[in-house]
Order: sequence, then structure tokens, then C-alpha cells
Amino acid sequence: MKERAVLVVESDPSGHPGLQNALRTLGYRPAVVTTLDEAALALGRDDYLCCLLNACLDGREGLDLLRRLRDGGRPPTPLILIADEHEAGRMSEAAALGVDDFLPKRFDQADLENVLKEVEARPRAAPLMAAPSPAREDSDDPEAQVRRQVALWRSPRMSDVWETIQQAARVDVTVLIEGETGTGKDVVARAIHQFSSRRPQPFVKVNCAAMPRELLESELFGHERGAFTGAHQTQPGKFELANHGTIFLDEIGDLHPALQAKLLHVLQDGTFSRVGGRAPIQVDVRVLAATNRELEREVEAARFREDLYYRLNVIQIVVPPLRERMEELPLLAAHFAQRYAKLFRREGFVLAPGAMERLARHRFPGNVRELENLVKRMIVLDDPGLERTPFLRVGRTNGADSSGAVPTAPSSANGTTGPAIRADVVPLKEVARAAARAAEREAITRVLEQTGWNRVRAAKLLKISYRALLYKIKEVGLGRVTEPSQ
Repeated sequence: MKERAVLVVESDPSGHPGLQNALRTLGYRPAVVTTLDEAALALGRDDYLCCLLNACLDGREGLDLLRRLRDGGRPPTPLILIADEHEAGRMSEAAALGVDDFLPKRFDQADLENVLKEVEARPRAAPLMAAPSPAREDSDDPEAQVRRQVALWRSPRMSDVWETIQQAARVDVTVLIEGETGTGKDVVARAIHQFSSRRPQPFVKVNCAAMPRELLESELFGHERGAFTGAHQTQPGKFELANHGTIFLDEIGDLHPALQAKLLHVLQDGTFSRVGGRAPIQVDVRVLAATNRELEREVEAARFREDLYYRLNVIQIVVPPLRERMEELPLLAAHFAQRYAKLFRREGFVLAPGAMERLARHRFPGNVRELENLVKRMIVLDDPGLERTPFLRVGRTNGADSSGAVPTAPSSANGTTGPAIRADVVPLKEVARAAARAAEREAITRVLEQTGWNRVRAAKLLKISYRALLYKIKEVGLGRVTEPSQ
């Protein structure tokens, strides 16, 4: 079909009779379908500038259509949803499913024209990877892992990260990903690549802190034969290997100043020379960089080039630590338990409820990576209740006693700790309760620390009664603090 053809999905064709006429007036050719099967078939058969979904969200037809369109891998056709403002909750869910833009139901011709012109101005994205088959679910394919891990981002902070990833994936600019060690910066970088037009091309990762400057220069830019002792043949660098794709420079804050200058040159004009070479090499590479340092402070301390910092920081994504998104803990723990139980042939392994409560009281200085490794140890040691697994000392503010040991969850009346939770199935109510408990505990702990554990002042800051605070302290497991002096 022609480039300016627009697929219109109308669950009720009489619901918006002016849409087709408006498209024709603007010079577009509408093609109308009314069912999910027709829409999926049309998008798989022909090319369209975009797909306009004029479907009722309250009846969930629009969201069902989105899921159908995305299940087989996201088509390269941009999806624009026509929705009312009162459907904000559904719109958020639609955005998570991959809608590219929204149009109000009471739009005028100028609104429609602006949305379509913006679509025309965007680079066409490549199709996303198809949903992994059961065989791939058990594999270590990095892209399949990214899709599963992104699906676990349920907190408001990570929803913001996901929104920025979608925006960054649409344009070829550098992205600086900041966050503590173990928060998932690698996953963010792979997601940007996967959802971009460069997805079919290579994704090359380089750890800038893993090797000395001389070896890193050769690793990044390659070397000519005889450039140094041991260089017996010409070797291309990572930038050449990533041509037309994406290069991910992890721990960019550790890059040597001399290499910072060379990297700046590559970002400016896309050319460099191999070590020992003179001929310039031209590459088309998108650069993503990550660091656990505050690069602004590194710039102020003259340890990082200011011009390079601004070149890298076109789009900034800050990945929050796990302690600031504890509502994701049950899902992350269950995900890792399911994955490694299969990998280590412990399919019968289950996480005990008491273990989940103990995990929720931990601060996780190592973030998601620490949780992942902890679950690994639990499975290897066959320790579903964290009784024999080495566990970090968490201190008083995390519910530990003076010895640093984390108390086990209280037993029920019959002396048991309750039914075990299957690692691959977490009841939704259990997730909600654990998330609410963790969030309340974090907020109460932070205010108590701020007030020197004076509960009278803490209750005022939290805007709840003193009695309510005492109840909450007991409920979330902080009841061992002595009474404040009156």
C-alpha cells in the first residue's frame, strides 16, 4: 500500500463518522477494519503509516487489540489510540503495552494532522522481538531475558524509566544511564536497543573498568598488525563490530582521560583510527553509557571531561535502587526462583512466606543483583526459608536485633509458617500486601531516623495519630524501639 495509507480500527464504525473524511481531507487513505483478526491480518499483510485505534477502552476491546498486535512481536506500524481523558487508567496500561501516541475522542482536524505529521517525522522502528516460545523461556537469550525483566517493572519509579526508554528508543541520540551497582542499568541499555530501529544489528557491551587503558583502547578501537608486542594480526575493535548497531559503554566513569578524548572525537564525527593505524575508519554506532558514579561531581573534580559528559548526557535515565521500589520484590524474587530452580534442576523449590518477609526487611545495598544472587544461594543450598543461607546484617532500622540477625516471620497458632508460595506463582493479594507493608515500613523507618526515633514527632510528620503510629510500628515489625521521652 502507499506510504500515506492509515489503518483505522473501529469497534463501532458509526461511532466516529468524521474520522475517515478527515483523513481523506488531509490527503491520507483510510483502510477500515472492525475486528481484532482483521486488524492483525491487515498489519501483517500491508504497510501503513500508522494504525488509529478508535476502540472503547472501558469495554477493554482496545487493550485486547493491543495485546493481540504485540503478542507476535510489535509491528513497525506506530499505534495511535483515540481515548477520552476519563480513561486515564486504561491509557497508562495502553502505554505500557506500547501505544505510540494518543488522540482525544473530541479531536479536530488540526489535532489529527499534528499527530500524523509527527508520526511521519519519526524514524520507522524495527519490529520488536516476538514473544518467547516455551523453549526460549528456559534459554539464556539476553533479549528474551530483557522482555521478562521489563515485565517485572511495576513500581511508579520504574514506570517512569520505561516511559523514557520508549522515548529514547525512537531517536538515535546518546543516553547516559545512572544508578547504583546492581540496579539493572544493563537491562535498560538492552531494552533501548531492542525497541529501537537498530534492534536487528549488533549490541556490543564494553566494561570500561575491566581492563587497563592500553588494552581498553585496543578493545574499543582495534589495532593494526605490529602495533605493539603480541599484535600478530590486525584486529577490529568493538566500535567496528557494533557498526550500524549499538555500543554500551558500562562504567564510563572509569574511562581513562586519554580515551575520553578519543571517544569524544568518535561521538563528534563518527571516525577513529585503530591503534598503530593512520587511516580513519567511519562507523555508524549509537552510544549508550552507564555509570554508578555521579558524573557531575567527577566533572567538578576534573576527573571526567565536561564536553564528553554533555555529549553523553543527551538523555539521562536514573535507575532507582531496589530499596526505593520494594513493591517489585515479590515478583523479582519469584522470577529468579523460577529461573534458577529450572537451571539448577530444583523444579520443586518453593519460597517460604517467612523468607519473603525477611527479604522485605533487608536494605539490599547490592540491589537487584544482590537479590538474584541470594535467591541462587537459597536454591543451591535448598534453603527456602533462609535458615541456612548466609544473609547480610541489616541493622536496627531493618528489624534486626543487636546481633544483626534478621528475625524469622512469626509462626501461626499451630506453629507453622503458613503454606509455601510456589516460585512461579505469586498470589496477587500476597504481592499487594507485601508491597504495601514494605512501602509503609520504608516511610516510617525514614521518618523515625530523621526524628531520632521520637515517635511523637514522627507521628506529626507522618500526619497520623500517635496511637496509629504505634499500631503501624508493630504491624510492620519495628516494635522493639523504646518509648521516646515525653
